[in-house]
Amino acid sequence: MSDPHTPQSKDRTLEKALTNKIIDDYFENSESWLRAILRMCIFSLAHFDGQPVFMVECPNQAVAKRLSRKTYPFRGMVYYLTDDFNASDRSLFCYQENKEGKWRCFDTSINAWTDLQKAKSRRQEAEG
Repeated sequence: MSDPHTPQSKDRTLEKALTNKIIDDYFENSESWLRAILRMCIFSLAHFDGQPVFMVECPNQAVAKRLSRKTYPFRGMVYYLTDDFNASDRSLFCYQENKEGKWRCFDTSINAWTDLQKAKSRRQEAEG
């Protein structure tokens, strides 16, 4: 992603390796269409509100929307990556609206689309 909290897009080898490893290990028995569109994405682990959040950077809005309708396979991903059984099962499925544009994300903690900058504050509103 293009904000200061993420690496430069030209060097995403760690995220791409993580993505491929998760798809190969965690989604090996999933439908082929799901594995195919996941290979177009980049997975990462971020922290919002002091909790780990599984992030899926999608290449476009169509992929993000399709994955946002199929969130169940992602629910245990933070546990899988961190062994933190007290962590949330929050995931964000994001896409960039245009080359220089803002990031839009489907936030599973509120089951709604939001701007990435607003994801933290909306999560707090939903809990409040």
